[in-house]
Amino acid sequence: MKKYGRTFHLPFSPGATSDDKVMSSFDGLMVEDLVVTEKMDGENTTIHAGGSHARSPDSRYHPSRDWLKAFAAAISPHLTEGERIVGENLYARHSVAYDALPSYFLGFAWIVGDEVQSWDLTQARFEELGIQPVPTLYRGPYRTGLFEDLARALDLSKQEGFVARSADSFAESDMPRRVGKYVRKGHIQSEIHWMKAELIPNKLAG
Repeated sequence: MKKYGRTFHLPFSPGATSDDKVMSSFDGLMVEDLVVTEKMDGENTTIHAGGSHARSPDSRYHPSRDWLKAFAAAISPHLTEGERIVGENLYARHSVAYDALPSYFLGFAWIVGDEVQSWDLTQARFEELGIQPVPTLYRGPYRTGLFEDLARALDLSKQEGFVARSADSFAESDMPRRVGKYVRKGHIQSEIHWMKAELIPNKLAG
């Protein structure tokens, strides 16, 4: 099992806690081709040739993972040994309630070996595998004030935040520089962890 690396918070992310890592600067994101996607409120999950696993070290049974395991079972046979598809398992409601998801699994990364693949290749691979991607909020060059503008445009009642990454491929070890997230203030609304609370499924579109 290879865990997906931690995504550092952008320096002004209000949702960062004392346990979180924060980027020291925007240097690794000041590129001509930047992709910003919605940060979905689910369970980080990796699908690989041998099955699937959550990023959380807590791997005990939870009913919200049943759908994902069945979904992954149809994807895994099409993956090579070095491929990993990373995304959000959105079956269970956490702090944000979704009522029109295109799927309970939305992908955001395709990793081959130790390299995070480019966004365009990732989208093509997702299409081949029948995987829906997370929504894209912006694609284009970095500019001063971009992240602050995107943060102000969020609907904080329905969106957890956003994730910015270089559209080009990069080494997985370079994630702390090439990927950063913004999370809304006070994101966790309950003192009860979602795995211990009543399971309320999110809703699919249509």
